[in-house]
Amino acid sequence: MGVVNMNNKNQTCIDECNKCAQACLECMKMCLEEPDVANRKKCIAKLHECACICKEAASFMITDSCHAIDLCKLCATICEECAQECKTFKDDHCAKCAAECQKCAQECKSMQ
Repeated sequence: MGVVNMNNKNQTCIDECNKCAQACLECMKMCLEEPDVANRKKCIAKLHECACICKEAASFMITDSCHAIDLCKLCATICEECAQECKTFKDDHCAKCAAECQKCAQECKSMQ
């Protein structure tokens, strides 16, 4: 729910983007602590990219930017890429992050 504007028409997507950004940053932190961290460079980079675009998409929706839908489309693409990359690792944190990225992608795709 919004803090000031309780009726933001994009609130579900805003919440999902913020949740996905958090999941990606948490997963990135955990990937950096894994013994095979060198094998996770691509995943870590994609997690960072995904967290960044999710935060920006949320900001654009909150301010009702005329480019919010365009950014949401890009966010959906990056979320899907991140989910695929996370799925290459068998850790619980990667599986949970992949699921969160897929939820966010679906929500962003539904933006009109």
